[in-house]
Amino acid sequence: MPESHISIEAAASAIRQADALIITAGAGMGVDSGLPDFRGPQGFWRAYPMYEQLGLHFEEAANPRHFHDDPGFAWGFYGHRLNLYRKTVPHQGFALLLEWAQRLALEYFVVTSNVDGQFQTAGFDARRIWEVHGSIHRLQCIQPCNTSISANNADPVVDPDTMRATRLPRCESCGEVARPNILMFGDGDWLADDSDRQRARLETFLHSLAAKRLVVLEIGAGTALPTIRNLSESIARQFNGRCVRVNPRESRIASPHISISEAALPALLAMQKLI
Repeated sequence: MPESHISIEAAASAIRQADALIITAGAGMGVDSGLPDFRGPQGFWRAYPMYEQLGLHFEEAANPRHFHDDPGFAWGFYGHRLNLYRKTVPHQGFALLLEWAQRLALEYFVVTSNVDGQFQTAGFDARRIWEVHGSIHRLQCIQPCNTSISANNADPVVDPDTMRATRLPRCESCGEVARPNILMFGDGDWLADDSDRQRARLETFLHSLAAKRLVVLEIGAGTALPTIRNLSESIARQFNGRCVRVNPRESRIASPHISISEAALPALLAMQKLI
């Protein structure tokens, strides 16, 4: 029997026997929905060829200083992403995860480094999601002039040739440019209040597990920014759970945890046959 099938069977068995499920997700979770994962400069430039001409990497485009120095440029990048995320339909794997939680009566929580809001769009309870790096669907002031975080109802128009935006969002309090409530690179102005409240709900959830059988299902989390991978292993270790790591290139994890070298959707479809 192929090793991948053995891993799928082991993961499905662990989920069937679990009482609680924590889904941890990185950029790879959205790839099957058609979203870019920005893996390395080539992945970023495939999604945004204009930035290749400018010689910009993801880390340089996703820098908060642009909102101060050149907000049209900054909102060109984030406005394009906002419009993309708004129109993207979550792939079938999201529905499968939610169906497992409901059918197997699993208590669940989602932890994601993604800022795209795909889990909420797919029907997951927003009170059971921790967005570690914030969300593009929320706004804050660039200063910030206060601690207010609001819904992102902006409609930035982005020129695809120049990747510059018009109709820039403004802070409702001071009239300064607003920015997405996302933790960017070298970011000292991110307002983490919403994310901190979500994290507190996760901590409450974890401490309610007691002796319950826990599975941490990690999907599409890479090693370049290992926040999600480290958190998955930490939770599994602290609460005596099993971690299932799904990643087509970087799935390795020590026993008794489970490694599945597949992309998100194929792995979830394979598990669905056994759950």
